[in-house]
Amino acid sequence: MSRRRSRRAAVLLFLAFVVMPILEIVVLIKVGQVIGPWWTILLLVLDSLVGAWLIKREGRKAWQALRERVETGRLPHRELADGALVVLGGAFMLSPGFVTDVLGILLILPVTRPLFRGLLVSYAGRQVARRATVSYGPASGPGDDTRPGPTVVRGEVIDEQ
Repeated sequence: MSRRRSRRAAVLLFLAFVVMPILEIVVLIKVGQVIGPWWTILLLVLDSLVGAWLIKREGRKAWQALRERVETGRLPHRELADGALVVLGGAFMLSPGFVTDVLGILLILPVTRPLFRGLLVSYAGRQVARRATVSYGPASGPGDDTRPGPTVVRGEVIDEQ
């Protein structure tokens, strides 16, 4: 793993396990100060119920769309991305707190999901291109006058069985 990638991973872990819980606690305290502790708890419970209903509804839609796409023999790239976003949104909804619940709902709602789908597809495309470059070099295959390629030996295969 390169130094840059390990640093990025460390930052993401720090944000996920240190900054996010602190942010959730601060938001919970602020909301509790404004509307009271019992209303805050009620709001968290209602938020969880609405989130569970939304996950079930959108997860079912995403699964049905995926099945239909596969049955017709077409590539289900959009449907796979939607399914991944619904699952990720559900994971955010499982953690207690308003910040992660809002993020989870944004990932699950069909109105906002296309924005996140575009980000996910863009990220996945960059990762595939980067890994292909690392694995096979910048351009693999036979070379031409401008760049060398692997040595190609033309010949005939004779099976002696």
